[in-house]
Amino acid sequence: MSSTPTRNRLAATRSPYLLQHADNPVDWYPWGDDALRLAREQDKPILLSIGYSACHWCHVMAHESFEDPATATLMNRLFINIKVDREERPDLDRIYQLAHQMLTGRGGGWPLTMFLTPDQVPFFGGTYFPKTARYGLPAFTDLLDRVDAYYREHRPQIDQQNHQLLDALAQNQALGTAGRVDDTPLRRAIGELQGLFDTVHGGFGGAPKFPQAPLLERCLREHARSNDRQALRMALLTLEQMARGGIHDHLGGGFFRYAVDGEWTIPHFEKMLYDNGQLLRLYALAAQTTRSARFDAVLHTTGHWALREMQSPEGGFYAALDADSEGEEGRFYVWDQPDVQALLDEQEYAVLARRFGLNDTPNFEGHWHLRVQADVADIAKELDLSSQRVAVVLSGAMQKLFTARSGRVRPGLDDKILAGWNGLMIGGLAHAGRHLKETAFVDAAAAAADFARRVLWHNGRLHAAAKGTEGYLAAYLDDHAYLLDGLLELLQARWDSAHLAFAVDLADVMLAHFADTQQGGFFHTADDHEQLIVRTRPLGDDATPAGSAIAARALARLGHLLGEVRYLDAAAGTVDSAAGHLTQHPLGFSSLLSALEEQLSPPQTLVLRGDPQTLAHWQAAAHAAAKPGRLTFAIPAEADNLPGVLAHCAPRGPAVAYLCQGGSCGAPITDLDALTAALA
Repeated sequence: MSSTPTRNRLAATRSPYLLQHADNPVDWYPWGDDALRLAREQDKPILLSIGYSACHWCHVMAHESFEDPATATLMNRLFINIKVDREERPDLDRIYQLAHQMLTGRGGGWPLTMFLTPDQVPFFGGTYFPKTARYGLPAFTDLLDRVDAYYREHRPQIDQQNHQLLDALAQNQALGTAGRVDDTPLRRAIGELQGLFDTVHGGFGGAPKFPQAPLLERCLREHARSNDRQALRMALLTLEQMARGGIHDHLGGGFFRYAVDGEWTIPHFEKMLYDNGQLLRLYALAAQTTRSARFDAVLHTTGHWALREMQSPEGGFYAALDADSEGEEGRFYVWDQPDVQALLDEQEYAVLARRFGLNDTPNFEGHWHLRVQADVADIAKELDLSSQRVAVVLSGAMQKLFTARSGRVRPGLDDKILAGWNGLMIGGLAHAGRHLKETAFVDAAAAAADFARRVLWHNGRLHAAAKGTEGYLAAYLDDHAYLLDGLLELLQARWDSAHLAFAVDLADVMLAHFADTQQGGFFHTADDHEQLIVRTRPLGDDATPAGSAIAARALARLGHLLGEVRYLDAAAGTVDSAAGHLTQHPLGFSSLLSALEEQLSPPQTLVLRGDPQTLAHWQAAAHAAAKPGRLTFAIPAEADNLPGVLAHCAPRGPAVAYLCQGGSCGAPITDLDALTAALA
């Protein structure tokens, strides 16, 4: 009889990433009192490993080292081993990524491998370490021995370094100069972006190339603000090249996390909910600006991918799809030429091969990953067909490939539901659905908002995550801010007074538990959160927009909608508190620049009241042009008990419009032509 292998403590966790390591011979602990107390009692250093389920190099290190009994034996003897899912614990990831940068002078990433003293202060770290020495890195087991020896033999030096590191971490969170800022940072940021812009392939800088949605949104908003044509060109070229590139899944829809090259051709193949939520909103704004059918198509396929593959039956959206399947990165997505030929007839192959370069040299490890190489008109000319015929043939060929691909072993799904990332997807689907008049997108966004209220909101506080219909973990600032921002976008697509009430609840919790009442702005964790070695303050964007920035923008918008001074003051205080950062390094705080812009020129708030059929026409007039600085809410006449100044926006006849900017409102407008003129 074979015995059942012993599973470690991660088997009792909810995180798909932690559960991936539950069968490791490493004696892993989740982060918590048990592990931290044991480290203190045994005076052992902590080996902290942070990653996420869709991370390719996390899998590599796991297979090489954490699944190896000899390596695990050494880890168990020398260290208290703690495994953390960065998506569940962004508070820990934020702290130890910053500490890694301070200790090594290099940027971080995942897997993050940090060695801590029992009081949680890191004294050495890195990212991926190989099992055997290569890439200029030591073998992981050699590193373990050296770290243990250093910990035993150099405690005074470690204590001194830890003291300096804690001072540096605290100083890093200092706000610096506060005060009012003019629009100089807005103009400076665009100038700096022009210096980084890739004029051929789009994007900023070289390989690897990330979508950097906040920077692209800044470009579109600057064009709307000042008619800056170069800002518009940078955004549109980048969005077009991304849509044509391999970072875009041409068969199934959605975008991968980033491209390893400067031409957007070969991605790291994980698909993250947060990227696609941001990109839906970004492409919707670009489509409104340009009336581009190409951008509309991207919105359709990306939105339907999210509904088809990422939404749970209960309404919330899952976190991510893995980069790997069957142990290989990208295997689900790439093609061999004979397989494609076997699926298609002669004309279909002729069209598709030209479209995606299948007759050229393979572009990914001997296989082909699809990216657009030729336009429909050029293919039509070469094959002596009409453009309409080429488009029909291409669509049919792509559907055949999609059907065949659907039968492959799928990448792993991280099925936890994260509050903040759902907020980003709610906002993206709502904006896309409003622009495309796609009811299914708005329905899905509303279902996710209802899920958040029903499952993640409990006893007046928000959970950060859910598995199935059970919420867990205290939520962070980003969770509240992204959800609030997404709800305000959803309310513009479809009014629901329950969603407004939820938005108010989230805003009030942010003010009560996250606000820095001394300096202004917000902390990443609540005042009753677990005490860590530093309480961070998210001001700069990374893969997701800064929580403080989205909080400032969303609170200001909600404040203008309701006439609530508390929200307006908190938003203004957040921007003012970051004046030094905005003045010195505007490009690092792109989302905060949008909050600054709306402080300098408050958005128009248009409230429509009336019967739904008439309101639909009035809404269409309000959304006819791309206006990032206008919020439009169509509230049915029967809605009652509205809060704040909305209580004074009474219905009058079939429809009435109340148009305000800042604290100033015009007379009610009861004629559609008059509204169109006022909006112009």
